[in-house]
Amino acid sequence: TQTAGEYIDDSVITMKVKSAILKDPILQASHIEVTTVNGVVKLSGTVDSEQSIGRAMEVANSQKNVKSVQNALVVKEGAPTL
Repeated sequence: TQTAGEYIDDSVITMKVKSAILKDPILQASHIEVTTVNGVVKLSGTVDSEQSIGRAMEVANSQKNVKSVQNALVVKEGAPTL
């Protein structure tokens, strides 16, 4: 079970990661869901390239209090590959 402090931290981490992804020019067009449990961030959804997956992982990892990042992102079918 989570304590109230852990829950608040996770929601703050989620908010910061989502905000950072939205501000990143490479990731703005992506559809990325962010969830955080005990400081572990999970990214899921679709992106347009393998490069975007790497960038999303970097952006999430760079946020304060992130312990690790789990990747469940997939590249959209029909997207141009770089």
